[in-house]
Amino acid sequence: MEILEHVENTGSINQAAKMMKMSYKAVWSKIKYTEKHLNTKIVHTDRKTGSRLTKEGKDLLKKYRLLKKKCMTADDKIFNDIYK
Repeated sequence: MEILEHVENTGSINQAAKMMKMSYKAVWSKIKYTEKHLNTKIVHTDRKTGSRLTKEGKDLLKKYRLLKKKCMTADDKIFNDIYK
C-alpha cells in the first residue's frame, strides 16, 4: 500500500521507488504481482503524463485505509479490555 500511496502522491513509480529506497524494478514487480493477483490494473503508466492510480487502484487504497483504521480501533478496544 505504501507503494500506491507514493505513486498517488508523486505521480511516478520511479519517485515512489526512491522514497522507499527500492529499485524501480522491485517496485514495478510488486505492482505487477498485485495486479496479477487481483486480476485488475491498479496503476496506469504513460511516458508523457507519468503514473497514476486507476479507479481500482484508488479503491484498493481506500479499502486498505479503512481496514487499517478498523484494525487500530479493534486493537485499542482489546488493549483497553485487557489492561484497564
